[in-house]
Amino acid sequence: MVTVLLTKLIATALVVIVVSVSVGKLGPRLGGIIAGTPIVLGPGYFFMLQDWPVEFIRSAALATLQALIATLLFSISFVLSAERFGALPSLGLATLLWIPAAYLFSTMPGGLIVAVLVYGGVLLLAGIINRALNLKLPHVVATSGWFDLILRGVLAGILVSVATTLAANTGPLLSGLLVGFPVGLFTIGWTLHDRYGPDAARATVAAAQQGMLSLVAFAVVTAMVVGHAPPMVTFVLALLSSMAVSATLFMISQWRVRRAYGHLLEASTNNRGDHSNE
Repeated sequence: MVTVLLTKLIATALVVIVVSVSVGKLGPRLGGIIAGTPIVLGPGYFFMLQDWPVEFIRSAALATLQALIATLLFSISFVLSAERFGALPSLGLATLLWIPAAYLFSTMPGGLIVAVLVYGGVLLLAGIINRALNLKLPHVVATSGWFDLILRGVLAGILVSVATTLAANTGPLLSGLLVGFPVGLFTIGWTLHDRYGPDAARATVAAAQQGMLSLVAFAVVTAMVVGHAPPMVTFVLALLSSMAVSATLFMISQWRVRRAYGHLLEASTNNRGDHSNE
């Protein structure tokens, strides 16, 4: 049992660290797409698909989707409290909110359709809050240090190894919830707050809310395809759907940046023309 736990912990930690390093090495376009991959959900479901039957995986994937709704509340809580209370107290408060919220959402009737609709409603609420706060990302170069990477990798490894081995013996609910815990947001919020201050941490966590749609895609496709395709085909299809959503979101964000730049350029040209006419 200990050997299995350590193997899963080390394998997951290595995946998380390698992906995180790759994001910074491959440039903004490829890096942005890879950053949206399910680096915790992926290893978690890779192991579960090997070890557990179809109904277990389907129920766990639904629990993960419901946990992602709680993760949106986690991010909202951090965004609202980080400036006033600091990094760790805000993350502690957000975690205390996530735990009962994840459990309560797991009791929702209606399956995947209701969970996706509720996720969309909470995401809309998060967007309204972000606009009201008028969050702006400061111009910082938020590179990850080795402490950040190792911390994220170890936390993810612990969650995945426990969720797919020990917790799995109690049923799919706890496994699905554990792999849905926001390890990435926790470590990002902590390190950015300490390194660059609350504004950078709040804006980054808020920006990650839409990016989580790639994780929603992974959980939904896993729940829908498992049992209709071999385990590894299910895993690959879920991973590809997640990357497709991430790539789409990235291209939309790039289009918005170019559009905003075009408007600024046009306004600048018009102003120069007005001055020349004077």
